[in-house]
Amino acid sequence: MAVGPVEYLVVVFPGSTLTGPMASALADAVASEAVRVLDLSFVHRAEGGTLALKELRDVDPDGLVSFEPVAGEVAGLSAVKDIDSLGRSVPPGNSAALIVREDLWAVPLTRAAQEAGGQLVAHERLPAEGAADGGDDVITLLERLAELRKQDVLTDAEFAAQKTRILAD
Repeated sequence: MAVGPVEYLVVVFPGSTLTGPMASALADAVASEAVRVLDLSFVHRAEGGTLALKELRDVDPDGLVSFEPVAGEVAGLSAVKDIDSLGRSVPPGNSAALIVREDLWAVPLTRAAQEAGGQLVAHERLPAEGAADGGDDVITLLERLAELRKQDVLTDAEFAAQKTRILAD
């Protein structure tokens, strides 16, 4: 199976459940056709410091995020899922979501390279231009993106893909 570039994000959030905009944004990302969520894991650090793995149903009791894990093993995924390294960034009373995602647009390119005897050998995420010098914040970028969709410069699918990318950065 050809797999596009795979990335992971760790997002810390207060409390032990996904609520409001965070749950909606995660649901949108999972439903997106621009990326495929390969794995979704959660941990919670109790006030006493104890770290525990949580199931999606525990952190999303309202069932907003519809996620089915991808069948089969993805190379390197087990190295990302180390609970201790994931939990280091979680303050007491907070939780973290580990989201492993694949860039679907790159799957046909990866497949073509494999069929020609090649392979995907590197994938790096570069910081967005201006990020180091306090460039545009997420709200400004989303507003610009919405304006481009309103002007019919972007299709709904392109808008959704770019929105997912911005929220993931």
